[in-house]
Order: sequence, then structure tokens, then C-alpha cells
Amino acid sequence: MKTRAAGDPLAPPDRELRRLLAGRLHDPHSILGAHPGPAGPGTWVIRAFQPDAVGAEVLPADSPPVPMRRLHKSGFFAALVEGHEMPPAYRLRFRFADGGEIERGDPYRFLPTLGELDLHLIGEGSHQKLWEALGAHPRTVGGTPGVTFAVWAPNARRVSVVGDFNAWDGRVHPMRPLGGFGLWELFIPDLGEWAIYRYEIATQDGSLRLKTDPLAFASELRPKTAGLVFDHGRYTWGDGDWMGSRARHTLRQEPLAVYEVHLGSWMRTDGESGGWLTYREIAPRLAEHVRRLGFTHVELLPVAEHPFDPSWGYQVTAFYAPTSRFGTPDDFKFLVDTLHQAGIGVILDWVPGHFPRDDYSLRRFDGTALYEHEDPRLGEHPDWGTLIFNFGRTEVRNFLHANALFWLEVFHIDGLRVDAVASMLYLDYSRREGEWIPNRYGGRENLEAVDFLRRLNELVYGLHPGCFTIAEESTAWPAVSQPAWLGGLGFGFKWNMGWMHDTLHYFARDPVHRVHHHNELTFSMLYAYTENFVLPLSHDEVVHGKGSLLGKMPGDRWQKFANLRLLMAYFWTHPGKKLLFMGSELAPDREWNHERGLEWHLEEDPPRAGFLRLMEDFGRLYRGTPALWELDHSPEGFSWIDCQDAAQGVVSYVRRGGGSHLVVILNLTPVPRRGYRIGLPGPRRYREALNTDSALYGGGNLGNGGEIDAEPVPMHGFAQSAPFTLPPLAAVILKPLD
Repeated sequence: MKTRAAGDPLAPPDRELRRLLAGRLHDPHSILGAHPGPAGPGTWVIRAFQPDAVGAEVLPADSPPVPMRRLHKSGFFAALVEGHEMPPAYRLRFRFADGGEIERGDPYRFLPTLGELDLHLIGEGSHQKLWEALGAHPRTVGGTPGVTFAVWAPNARRVSVVGDFNAWDGRVHPMRPLGGFGLWELFIPDLGEWAIYRYEIATQDGSLRLKTDPLAFASELRPKTAGLVFDHGRYTWGDGDWMGSRARHTLRQEPLAVYEVHLGSWMRTDGESGGWLTYREIAPRLAEHVRRLGFTHVELLPVAEHPFDPSWGYQVTAFYAPTSRFGTPDDFKFLVDTLHQAGIGVILDWVPGHFPRDDYSLRRFDGTALYEHEDPRLGEHPDWGTLIFNFGRTEVRNFLHANALFWLEVFHIDGLRVDAVASMLYLDYSRREGEWIPNRYGGRENLEAVDFLRRLNELVYGLHPGCFTIAEESTAWPAVSQPAWLGGLGFGFKWNMGWMHDTLHYFARDPVHRVHHHNELTFSMLYAYTENFVLPLSHDEVVHGKGSLLGKMPGDRWQKFANLRLLMAYFWTHPGKKLLFMGSELAPDREWNHERGLEWHLEEDPPRAGFLRLMEDFGRLYRGTPALWELDHSPEGFSWIDCQDAAQGVVSYVRRGGGSHLVVILNLTPVPRRGYRIGLPGPRRYREALNTDSALYGGGNLGNGGEIDAEPVPMHGFAQSAPFTLPPLAAVILKPLD
């Protein structure tokens, strides 16, 4: 192609112009914008490209317009501007054949907006506030408002910002390369918040890829997928008291009771089948309900943007953007703010292990396996059809570590529950022989993932005192919740998946068969102090045909509710922090369905009303009784009174803490036990703090008259004991009076 620019003193080198017009120029700033003119100091050549323009002018800030010469019919222009010692401030005006014209700032007259420190930290993969450097940021540069864009794409031949503002034409706003390690940057004047944008990436093989910004702060509502420019500097927080006191908390010795929530189905606008509530509509309702039940924290199933509703948020495509399903990022801040002001912490489900194959997102971002592994034996998840992050790449680790810190800092999140940790730790996770690659020592451990998780926890605990992490880890990997400097992974807590499975299996059995499976109830205490455990009755246990908690219980209708009340007593009094999935307090017959709201009308059903009252009382008892949480992770906090009476289906134990104790007695059969003698560790008199068979809760109201006097009859290693009336399928919880 022969250009008209050849030999023109205002024209760039012919080869560079050809590459620009073909969309292959690596560094557009080398020819666009203001450059020293041929006549020496004080003269400047200004070049601009606007596809299909037939005329153009430079509009200096302090002098009359200067006509530009069209050097190529595609819309490439140049002009000589004189009388300025430094590059002048100016705008551009373009005219089109149909008589229309546009005026805009010139992105190519501005210096880079990333400084040397940013480049250094990004280059070594240690930028702890990566979101402040990369992504799209509304800001004013040299008195000109606009948006800065920056993205990492090391194997791209060209990267352009595209959107409605340039008719999605990648030739208009190509970005400059910075740092020599794959960063691309551009400041576009005149753009503002809510501009829709993507990156057009020219790959080494000559193809074009249209990608959503990995650090987009907001996204279009699905099924649309472009990023939205958003300003995080506007929201005014009201949770100063909460944030000021957070660092003083030591949650291992404090109550931690978590209400797990899927925002899209917790409550709908019109009963079960209505539309979504917004973050702002959910906020006061959720805060009031959680306070009513006595939970200390809410855990949100992943809120980062995701395209597929049935993934429940676990297949993330925009890790830095709260989903637009329920509102804006500031609306999500309002939700967190409201919960904090109500005294409720917020935990976020965080998914650093994998990401979906959707081509607009991270997959082969710059035409290569950038965030994932090239080899499918390392980079593809066989169960979920997703791609696994390359934890051995410093830039990928930085992307994820900074993402964790982003949620804690920008959104005031208090804790991260890290999803699918087991799948990250093992190279052979869910793989058959020959489908995985051993580590450098020949083992199955993913050493890069281990290092990634240890560093994650060091950053969270080091930079955000009072924040914490929880591992959803289902294997016997040792020391998950021990500090990294002691050889552990550094998590604060670990989900006790073994307790969950054993307990639910036990309670699902007909009581006549429980005598043969007594160990399913007691085995957990053999390993209870190997980790800092959270006891989860989570969403995973009430979906995909598993049934609701009530539906799992055996027996007739009365027995089902009695068993469920008994299960809750065991849950609330067993050592370990607590997590319960939303809706369990309503005792629904149906399992959870993400496509409809909870069955709130069940509150009016008498058995459910009684069960909900029980849940409220358990919340009050738990939060007000240090014996149920202060020594959760210490053997001094628990001892069996008797765990061997499998024949009669009775277990009893003591919880200690706060200078006092509780006695818990469980009758796991439908047979009332009268005169059942149990040893007592404490004073002469106890009161029934809670009896799950109370008529208030829908039970048969069998009990011990409210108070129990111990007798000097040795039993179970104690000097005193008392005969009890044990209601069927019920728990009796005693507090000392003396």
C-alpha cells in the first residue's frame, strides 16, 4: 500500500504509519500526539487518527485553531504548531463527509499515568494494591478529566480500549506498552463513570480477541459482559465504630456464628417467585433477621461477577466487580455498611482456584495461556469444566493476592472463606493415573498452590488485623489452620467436613439403627483440636437431591421436627465455630433452589414457628455463654460425661469457658428416659437453660421442672449426680445456679 505521507516532513516513517492503519503498531505514542517539529525548538508536529474523518483541526488552549493536513484517506492527519516551548495543551476536532463533526481530547498528548514504583511492584509481582494501578480509573490529568486504563497482556502485539465512545473500533485508542513486561496504558480524555469498555487484543498469530478487563470494577448485567468504568472514591462509610474495633478481636476465643446467604434467593420482591431485591433493599431486612437469630456474621456466597446463575457465583469472570444483578459497587458497600452498623460481620466466599472458560474473560487472555496452564493436566479442572490458575506465575499470584486484599480494604469485608482448597492442594485432585503431572519431587502436592495460600494468609493477617480466613478443605492435609511459620497453611479456621458428613449420616438414620453407628456421633472429638474448626451445615448439603435438613430426618412428622431440634442442639453445643445455611431456620420440606426465594410464609406454620423460636433462643444462649465458644479450640473446653451408652442412645458432655460450664444431655431415641442418672461436675443445683422438647418449640413439654438438685451419689467420675427425665429425641442443656 502506497501512502500519501511518504516524504512529507509532518509524516511519521511510512512503515509505522502502515502499521498504525493496519492496527498492528506496537507503540502508538511513537507517532501520534505531539512530537518535536522539523524547525527546531518551539515547533511541534501533532498527529491524530480518526477513521473516516475528512477534515481535522488542532484546538490549542491558548491560540486559534490550526488546520490539520490529511496525510491518508483513512483519517490520518498532521499539523505544525508553533510558539510553544513545551508540548501545548490542545483538543482535536474532526469533520465527516456527512457534515457531522466531533471534538475530543487527544489521549496521545499525555505522559504515562503509572509511576516507576507501580511498574517496579507490578514487575516483581508484589503490588499489594494492584487495583489502584490497573483497571479503569476516572481521574483528572493535567487539568483534563478522563479515564486511565491499564492492563497486563505480555504476549499481545497490540492492545486497544474499545467501547461505545469509539464505535468499538480498535484503531482509535491503541494503548502504549510500559515497563517491558507486558503492561499497556492509556489515558482517554472526556470519558467518565459508567463508560462501557473492553480491550481489543491483537495476538501474535494475527487474530483479534475482545476481552473484559480483569480488573473491571463493575460489569454490565448478564448476559452482557463488558466492563463499566466506576469510581470507588465516592462512598461515605458509616461503620467507623466497627472498623475501629475490628483489630481488637480474637475470634478464636469469641463467638463466631455464621449465617450463609445466597443473595439472589434469600428474599424476592414478590414471595418466592418475584424478582431480585437490590443490595440496598436486602440490607436492612438481612440485618434485622440475622440479629433476631443471634448470628455474629453473614457469609455471602460469591458476589464477584459471574455469567451463569446456577453456578451460584462460584465461576467468576470479573474478580474485582460485585455482581450487577443487585446494584452498583456502592450499593454493595451499603449492604456491608448496614450489617456492620448492626454489629454483624461480613464474610465473603472467595474463589481463587479456578475460573470459567468463557472466552470474553481470562481464558487465553492475550492469545496465550496467561492466567491458566498451557498443559490441560495442570490447567483444566475435570469436575467443573473450568480452568485452574497458574499459581507458579508471579503476576497471577499478584492478581489473586491483591484481589483478596481489595475486598477487605475497598469493601470492608471481614473474612474470606476460601473455596475448594483441596482442589488447589493436590495435583491429582479428581484425576486418574496419567492425567496429572507430579511436582518436582515426584509427589502429588501442588507446591505452588501451597506457597500461594501461605502468602495469602500472611498478607491478610499482616495487613488487616482482625480479618480472618476460613479454608473449605475436605482432606486430611495437616495444619491447615496453623501459622505458615510453623509449617501450616496459615488459615484462621477450617471447615469440619468430617463432622458435617458423619453428623448428617447419623441423624438421617432411623433411631432403631443408631445403636450400631454411635461412633458417627462421637468420633469427631478424636480430632476436634487438630484444627481450628468451623462446623458447617452449608448450602452444599441441601441441594442436588440431598433434601432439606428437615427432609433428611427420619420418622413421622413429629419425629422429624424433634430430630431437627436435637440436631440443632448438637450443632450449637459441639466445640467449633458455627455456620448454618439460610432458610434452615424455617425448616422447609423442599431443598434449596437458587431460582426462587425462601419460603418465608412457613413462619406462620405452628411447628415452624416453634422451631424458629428455638433458633432464636439458641442464638441468645450461644452468644451469652462463653462456655460455648471461649475454649472452642482447646481440650480444656470440652469433656465427655458419658459417650458410651449406645444401647440407650444417650450422650452427655460438659462445655467450659468464662469461669463456668454447661452440661448437655442428648437423648437420641424416641423413648423417654425417666430416672436416668448422670454425673455432674459442678455445684449442687442446676437449671434447665434450654430443653428442645419444650412446648414453646413444638415439643411434648417433658422435662425436669426447670431445676435439678445434685445428690452426693458418685457417677461418671464425679462426686455427685442426679436422676433426669430425658424427653424423646431431645436435648437438655443445664446451667449451674450456685
